[in-house]
Amino acid sequence: MPKLTDLSETFSNGLKSITSHAINADLDIKKSQIRDVHSHIAIDARAAKDDELLAAVGYKHELKRQFGPFNMLGVAFSIMSVLPSIASVLGYCYSINGALWGWFIACGCIFCVGTCMAELASSIPTAGGLYYWTYHYSPDKIRVWLSFLVGNINTLCLAAGVCSIDYGFAKELLSIVYISKDGDFEVTNGIVYGVFAACVVSHIATACVASYGIAKLQSVSVVANITLVVFFVIVMLVGTKNKNDAKFVFANFQNLTDFPDGWAWIYNGFMPAIWTIGAFDSCVHMSEEARNATRNVPIGILGSIGLTWFFGFIVLIVCGFCVSQDLASIIGTASGQPMAQLIFNALGKKWTVAFMILICICQWLMGASTITATSRQAWAFSRDNGLPFSSFIKVVNKNLRVPIRAIVFAGTLALSIGLLCLIGPTAANAVFTLSICGNYFAWQTPVMLKLYRTWFGDGSQKFIPGTFYLGDFWSPVLNVFTLFWTNFVIIMCLLPSVKNVNKESMNYTVVVMGGVTILSMLWYVAFAHRTFHGPLNTLDAGEQQREEKDDKIDALLQVDSSSE
Repeated sequence: MPKLTDLSETFSNGLKSITSHAINADLDIKKSQIRDVHSHIAIDARAAKDDELLAAVGYKHELKRQFGPFNMLGVAFSIMSVLPSIASVLGYCYSINGALWGWFIACGCIFCVGTCMAELASSIPTAGGLYYWTYHYSPDKIRVWLSFLVGNINTLCLAAGVCSIDYGFAKELLSIVYISKDGDFEVTNGIVYGVFAACVVSHIATACVASYGIAKLQSVSVVANITLVVFFVIVMLVGTKNKNDAKFVFANFQNLTDFPDGWAWIYNGFMPAIWTIGAFDSCVHMSEEARNATRNVPIGILGSIGLTWFFGFIVLIVCGFCVSQDLASIIGTASGQPMAQLIFNALGKKWTVAFMILICICQWLMGASTITATSRQAWAFSRDNGLPFSSFIKVVNKNLRVPIRAIVFAGTLALSIGLLCLIGPTAANAVFTLSICGNYFAWQTPVMLKLYRTWFGDGSQKFIPGTFYLGDFWSPVLNVFTLFWTNFVIIMCLLPSVKNVNKESMNYTVVVMGGVTILSMLWYVAFAHRTFHGPLNTLDAGEQQREEKDDKIDALLQVDSSSE
């Protein structure tokens, strides 16, 4: 008779064999679905893989995954919106004639920041992004409050970005009225805010109603922006009679500021690119609506920066050939829009009105994309109880699978911040610059912590690369450069834009940024520490159990992630 130990060993081996066959069968099914890229099942399989990764992070998937690579690129590129953005910052460009090369260099530096962001997004793609990564890589003693600070500042600064874009839309739209009436129209702060508020409300309605078409809207925006740039280039070069020579465009330098030439070139040369290319983290906030997020989010980030870099350089070259050499008259135009004055001098009234209408349309699309990304950050942060009224804001509409309440919250926050614009241009500039300083702080924090974990972490604390990774040498190098660049930009944005400062020309961003930081920490100490404890696990018990069972399969499938 066989011994009891032999029977036990035989039974154990048989059970292991059955379990192994079950795992291998499940693995084969998942592999076949992922590799079959031409079938509808393959799309679902990729979405399932995204959801498995999100579940590993600890979140239940609630939003509809409808963003492919082109849609993800469109999210950030439509917010950057080359020609409307340059139209808003052209005054910086022509305070010196030499901003062309400042644009090129600054865009290269920003591309390095985007590369670091793409690595983080590829490793852990979640809508919370920046504050989640901050929590994940922070030392235990500071992770909760630092994560809260980053999440709170990121939310406020994205809302300030909505203000900046929609305020620019209001100014551009009113410049059309001013030109159409031959200057017989007074643009007051109240009128500007009224147009701004109407624009924000239209974006709230669009983001809520057009939920199923929001991904397609990004594609439309990409096509519209590129078409507008091509149209602008052709018409301006053909229609301008007296063009400047290449030396004026590429080699001439005029300093119309009261700063020394070196600082004037840096400040006024870099700022147009910094103002324009500041929304690539919007792709991160759309991660939970992206298919194959570990690949497509980096494509959206780097593709949008690269396209804006290229097309912006072309637009500035064309403007250089077509602009009047009396740059002071362009900057000080009574319409308040240097781009409108440039086009008016070159092509006349009718063409100016036509171009400004097209620019306004693209500017409106910018705002629609921005409020969408802002709402996703607000939704993600409220999901982890980081915002006041989080239990209300984090509710997702089950039919549309869209965070409608977060969209309304984002729009309301933008309208509230925009009230500061009623004070005047000085307050408005402080609000808009806040969006730069705050976002650069939010971008640099997880990069710094990731670098810290790369050098000093061990085990699960180390950075685990995703699909996009530059390697063990170049990744830390770019991280270090990113920290240098982001701190440089923050300091530059806090400085006055003129040498001789008075109360009108003072840069109050340092006051606004300091106030936001202090109030955020006071809110955390007084109230938020009771509700915000870092990212939460939103999986139910059944989902969490399935996730634990699938850990082994997920690890094996990781090898095949590049084939998706």
